[in-house]
Amino acid sequence: MLLEIHEIVAELEGLQRDLDRVNARLERYQHPLRYILTHAVAYVAIPALLLVVAHVIVTIVLDASQLWLRLASVIIPLLFGFAARALNKIWIEEALALGVATAAVSVTSMLTVTGLHDHVPILPSVPVEWREVIEYGTSILLAFVSGNILGMLVFQVLPKVLSEGGKPNPAAFRIARLLGQHVGEEQLRRRARLIQDLIQTAGPLAGVAITAVGSIYTGLRGILG
Repeated sequence: MLLEIHEIVAELEGLQRDLDRVNARLERYQHPLRYILTHAVAYVAIPALLLVVAHVIVTIVLDASQLWLRLASVIIPLLFGFAARALNKIWIEEALALGVATAAVSVTSMLTVTGLHDHVPILPSVPVEWREVIEYGTSILLAFVSGNILGMLVFQVLPKVLSEGGKPNPAAFRIARLLGQHVGEEQLRRRARLIQDLIQTAGPLAGVAITAVGSIYTGLRGILG
């Protein structure tokens, strides 16, 4: 009876996640202009504005090390990518689009502010400068995507893993048996349960790690060499 209840709860949570995704798509199709404007303001304009403010404070007002600006350029989009998943059920495809837009608006605005303040050309003039701009924009994009994947891990994968207390799936049982067949049924079930949990969390954890490391690397490469 308890196992059946756990399975029903897991199915209900899965249906709720599917319903949330369908509702988000329906809103996009029924009110496309409102949907685009809302997400553009919340997840492009606001983080871009914060990044430009950080740029002005670090490079113009304080004339401090670029390291602080690069760290802010990882943390700010990461938080907004996380919020996009938590508040508006933004999935990875839309997160990529929002991340690209945020990076483009932020970098263009920073170049404009620097050009007007220092009375220099707004666009880079040599390949090395273009490479730094592209790496900086890539860092912002990857940070946004990393936050979105982290949100998926926290609000989707972990609750699913914690709520699934029933019988592990057949694939997990097969892997558990390959690791050693001469164990009791209960121990085999626990091993299969652990394997299934690891498989479910490995993908999102790897995604967070790869995008976060990529964001930090591309963001700091230009100033650390």
